[in-house]
Amino acid sequence: MHRGKGLKFVGDSRVLHPSSRKKKGPKDYSEYPGKTEAFWPDFLLKEWLIGSVFLVGYLILTVSHPAPLERQADPTDTAYTALPDWYFLFLYQLLKYEFASGPWNIIGAIVIPGIAFMALLLVPFLDTSKERRPFKRPLPTGFMLLALASMIFLTWESVVNVDWDAKRAAGEIREEVAVEFDENSEGYQLYSTSSCIGCHGNAFEGGLGPTLVGTGLTAEEIHDIAVNGIGTMPAGTYQGTDEELQQLSEFISTLEPAE
Repeated sequence: MHRGKGLKFVGDSRVLHPSSRKKKGPKDYSEYPGKTEAFWPDFLLKEWLIGSVFLVGYLILTVSHPAPLERQADPTDTAYTALPDWYFLFLYQLLKYEFASGPWNIIGAIVIPGIAFMALLLVPFLDTSKERRPFKRPLPTGFMLLALASMIFLTWESVVNVDWDAKRAAGEIREEVAVEFDENSEGYQLYSTSSCIGCHGNAFEGGLGPTLVGTGLTAEEIHDIAVNGIGTMPAGTYQGTDEELQQLSEFISTLEPAE
């Protein structure tokens, strides 16, 4: 038998009807148009779950793909191809174009990126409509698609124009070969001011080119290689006189690993 609103008599006990019981926890946020759901525990729980998934994913990536470490930086190695991290490659690519490089470097480094990022920052203020569908918001949608397409294209252009095999060889970690030589000798002075140091390193350890320590070659053979080239080394690389090249060849032929 029912008496009163929401009450149900069961024997001598009065129990609230299920329809009249108050729900525990926050109300459904749909009851409040324009509001969001409760921060605790609904929103925070979702954030923790998503954060945990990404954290586990990053841990798996760092374990399965360690950082690609390279050899110690050598400021004398002019043949090394320096590249920024992948997420800056599109900005790096800008500096390769004629209108944004050389004397116009400030345009590629500051002006163009500054205009692009300022435009993206101003989009929310330029379009204040409450419409959420992308095709109903042409201005922010157009800006975002243009920015995304530009970043993808410039990143792709930067990647395909790099000789990755040469870069990997130039940055490869090699076992250091100790060699004793006199830095004040005339032979080393000729070497340090030549283009040879860019490929073979300031201590003859090698880089883009092989090590020059303990080659087993005679001075005449080294002289011939410098003149005619060998393998990936082009002919006529050395720009000094023939007498200087002869002196340099004799100096290199005496380089042996330190005991």
